[in-house]
Amino acid sequence: MENKIKEYRKKKGISQGGLADLCNVSRQTINAIENNKYDPSLQLAFNLAKTLGVTVDDLFLSEGEIEK
Repeated sequence: MENKIKEYRKKKGISQGGLADLCNVSRQTINAIENNKYDPSLQLAFNLAKTLGVTVDDLFLSEGEIEK
């Protein structure tokens, strides 16, 4: 599942370690998610979205995947 976490994280000026601390996970977890090597749990996806000030859809859906 591709995501835009890195893009939103950088816009907020947050490091991987900083985001990890805010979401109570390891920096390695954030790195793995950003590199599409690990799919977060639903709870973590919501935590990431809330921390970054966006929706889960913003983080994980590309525009081509959104049904109109």
